[in-house]
Formats: sequence, C-alpha cells, structure tokens
Amino acid sequence: MAGHSTIATKFLIISDTHNFEFRNTAGDSQPLRLPTPKTDVLLHCGDLTQVGGVSSFKKALKMLGNIDAELKLIIPGNHDLELDRSYWEAQCDHEGIPEDPDDHILAVKAMTGPLAAEAGVTYLVEGTHSFTLKSGARFTIYVSPYTPACGDWAFAYEHNEERFNGPHQVADGVPSIATKPIPDGVDIVMTHGPPKGILDWCPQGNVGCGNVLQAVRRVKPMMHCFGHVHEGNGVEVIEWEKPATDKPHSPNIEAVHRHIEEYRAENPYPQPYIWKDGHGECERLLSMQLL
Repeated sequence: MAGHSTIATKFLIISDTHNFEFRNTAGDSQPLRLPTPKTDVLLHCGDLTQVGGVSSFKKALKMLGNIDAELKLIIPGNHDLELDRSYWEAQCDHEGIPEDPDDHILAVKAMTGPLAAEAGVTYLVEGTHSFTLKSGARFTIYVSPYTPACGDWAFAYEHNEERFNGPHQVADGVPSIATKPIPDGVDIVMTHGPPKGILDWCPQGNVGCGNVLQAVRRVKPMMHCFGHVHEGNGVEVIEWEKPATDKPHSPNIEAVHRHIEEYRAENPYPQPYIWKDGHGECERLLSMQLL
C-alpha cells in the first residue's frame, strides 16, 4: 500500500475458534456473538477446529458465513489436522491408526469448494497474496499456519529451524528451511503463532517464535495478526525507530498500548482498526491476537 492514497479499511481479527458456533439465543453474553460488526476484511488466524474432522470444517464455514465482511481470509492452525497433507499422510502410515488418507482431500475441498464460496471464505496457503477491495483499497498479506513443534500436532517445524527468513537473512549456523520467507514490503503478516515476547505469554512462559519476531522486525508490516496462545489475546501497538534499527521501542513498556476492550459487556469487540499508511517519524506495527 505504500505510495498509494489512503483508503480507510476495517479489519476484524479472530483466531482459535475451535468448533465455535453462534448461539441464536437472546441475551447471549459470549464475546463473539451476533450480530458481528460490519467490516471490510475478516482475518481468521487458524485453529478452526479442535482436532480437525471434515464435518467440523463444514461447521466452521457455516459459522464464518454469519460474519458480515466483504473479504474473509482464513488460514489453518495446528489443530486443523487434515489440512496439513504431510502430517495427515504420516498419521495414516501408523499401523493400527484408522485414519483415512482421503480425509485430507475432503478437508481441502470443503475449505475451497462451494460451501466456502457460499460463506464468502478464501482459504489461503502459506505465501504472499494480494487483494483489492471494492473501495479500491489494495493490500498484500503474507500468511503461514506453521508453529514450533509442541506435541503431535499439524503444521509444525522444529525449534532450531528457520521458516520465515531466507538463508541470507539468518544468523550463522541457523538452518533455513524457508521456501516462502516473508518478503520485504508486505503490508500484513498473518501467522498462526505469535512472535517471541509479544502476546505470547502462557503458564509455560513466553512461547512465541524468535524467528517470527526476527522476520517481523525485518519486514516491518503495518499489521501482524496471530493466535495460538489463548492467554495472549489482545492488541499491542509498536513503533519502530527510524532510521530502521530492526528494534521496536521497548515493546513491553513505552511504545506498547494494550487495548483489551473486547470483553466489555457493553461492547464485546474492540474498535475496528482503520487502515492508514505509515507517516511521520515512526512506522507503526499493529500486533493483534483477538478472541
């Protein structure tokens, strides 16, 4: 979007809905409830289901169909088992495990077929994508469902592997397995997991990925959204120093403003983020991990 005129654009970011279904009951007090605020772009950062299942993916599409958005961009997460072909094929190779290899094909067909089209959902695979809205607003978005391995889950990479930076962008001795590293100049980054030290706290500590943080520091997108660590829901605004030093201003103190208003009874959603090009002395990164 750099170099183009600014067009205000509303984003609604959700993640880790894990088989969530809207309740059609009066007085519903759950944070995500109907009617959702009308928005231009819905971003779902993965974990549509608890443990996959073709029927669960179809139910997730039905749920997403209730959200009023012109564009709905979806990635899977580590719980969306069948959508990871390599993971699913490995599961089916285990003796005594009654998994059906065709379930991967059926799951992908569900997420990319007529049910997805009816719900207005665009299922994204790892890499960079470009979109233009009816308003004329244009943006590029890099997405990845992969997170550091933790247990026997899908879309995993080893902790010592670099997935988001190319071989010439990593420290000496760090193996890069990146086939689609995050490119410079991308407007939005959407990963399933958080970067290290930003909205990644859980009882086990800060469990975000340092390689994701390194890539985001390098790219400096206008917005980075993610999920995975449920306790980390919220928003952080980070201002990068200029000239670029690849370091945010004390992201946990001075330049971070937390907005945790989505659970207020009178307004369960945060105010939609209004897209604006970066101006002034600092570029602004909006890291979001909501609901």
